[in-house]
Amino acid sequence: MSASVPWRPAAGAPPAMNPPPPAYNAVSARRSFDKPDSAPPPPASAPPKWPPSVRLYVQRSFAPDAMEASITREELEKTLKKVITEATEANALYTTDWDNHPLPQQLILAQRAKPANLDKAPWRNNNATPEKTMGDVCDGPFAKKRKSPEGMTNADDESLPPWRRTNKRRIEDRIEPTSPVVRSLSDRMEKRHHITPTNGSSKYMTDLEKRRQRFENDKAGPRSPRPWNTSSRDDSPSDVNEGPVVGICQNLEKRYLRLTAPPKPETVRPLHVLEKTLEHLKTKWKKEGNYAYICDQFKSLRQDLTVQHIKNEFTVTVYEIHARIALEKGDLGEYNQCQTQLRALYALNLGGHPAEFLAYRILYFIYTQNRTDMNEVLADLTPADKSQPAVKHALDVRSALALGNYHRFFRLYLDTPNMGAYLMDMFIERERLAALANMCKAYVSNPLKMTEANGGGRYKPHLDIRFLTDELGFESFQDCLQFVCDKGAQNFLEQKSDDVVVFHSSAHSAQLFAQAKAQAFQRVDLKGQM
Repeated sequence: MSASVPWRPAAGAPPAMNPPPPAYNAVSARRSFDKPDSAPPPPASAPPKWPPSVRLYVQRSFAPDAMEASITREELEKTLKKVITEATEANALYTTDWDNHPLPQQLILAQRAKPANLDKAPWRNNNATPEKTMGDVCDGPFAKKRKSPEGMTNADDESLPPWRRTNKRRIEDRIEPTSPVVRSLSDRMEKRHHITPTNGSSKYMTDLEKRRQRFENDKAGPRSPRPWNTSSRDDSPSDVNEGPVVGICQNLEKRYLRLTAPPKPETVRPLHVLEKTLEHLKTKWKKEGNYAYICDQFKSLRQDLTVQHIKNEFTVTVYEIHARIALEKGDLGEYNQCQTQLRALYALNLGGHPAEFLAYRILYFIYTQNRTDMNEVLADLTPADKSQPAVKHALDVRSALALGNYHRFFRLYLDTPNMGAYLMDMFIERERLAALANMCKAYVSNPLKMTEANGGGRYKPHLDIRFLTDELGFESFQDCLQFVCDKGAQNFLEQKSDDVVVFHSSAHSAQLFAQAKAQAFQRVDLKGQM
């Protein structure tokens, strides 16, 4: 007998109406990507049970007689919640004396009165009074530990941010404060570390007394002016007489003295006297020519103009005349001072001869080899400036030297306008040495043909001294010979006849003048240089 299959009906039995159960478990289709619901949340815990003293404390806080008009309900609830939360976290709900604990209104008012101090919870010191609780630092078992050096309290540090809290105890608090050595050492340490003196310290009291004395002195009257050559950190603009002085002196001549105090009117000459002084000095300069005396008198004249703040056409004339006299005597230090002041005066359009002194300035920079300032002057030149004869001549001199055209340079030297020749005299010697060094090299490579008395001819590198006199811009034949001899080149001279002297150019003479040229072109540095 064959075993019956479970899901097949028996023979002769009616067919089953329900299909057989499926071989898998049906799962509903997921319609979103949300996380499936987890296990149901646990039932909410029962609210904490507050001690009766806490409940009474809350009731007293909201009592009508305890309410303050300046405190809103939100502030009250926030403060009350903060107090109870801190007590709960500190496990001090049952140990706090809530009957004597200040109400939230009292804590808010205390915090407003003392913004720098934090309200302190009473559970940090159960024996503290309400006044101490709100203002002092407590040392209870739940207080936050703050280490202070040598037991110093942190009441002062609480008003400062943490990064500025330092040990403010000074040496004079640790040792005997009456010792002068200790006080001076403490003062030096405060100055070195820039420590601000605390209220009540000896340094603080000393500074306070100094300020009080200065205030009383200012109320009593203005302080006497200090000398001009003294300096102090306590000086103020009112300490120095910066206003112009009106002179009353009638003397035409006056020695120059450097000012060490505010000038007195009886020692300063007014403008109309200074005008007479200038005419007097011009006459004496033409008659006597005593430069030391004239320079001293002109400096005194300029000083009287300065202290009276006089800036006009007369001031420009004074500086121009003094600058010309200084150029004539080769006093570049005094000339520089005049030239510097003239630049500022010309900027005010007060008249004078700006083109003349602009040409002097260019020639001066050629002498000092100051390329930086020369470039600034060239950049500031206008087409009107370049059209001036004196300025055009100075620019041609610079161009000839830049191109190495010594022939054109010496032609310009012999035709210098105004007093530019005095400036060119200061660097003409070095340019002659440079030209001679170049000539020796050139004429060694290209010897000249010299005709001898016997009719024969041979090539020999030499230069007629008269040619050098004309080419190097000498005034006479003898001046050229003296220049060559002074440079140690007399061995290269040969006299052919009574009126014919030649200079033999060779490698040795070229080396001699090259060395002399290098020494002459050393850097020029002058006192008072612009």
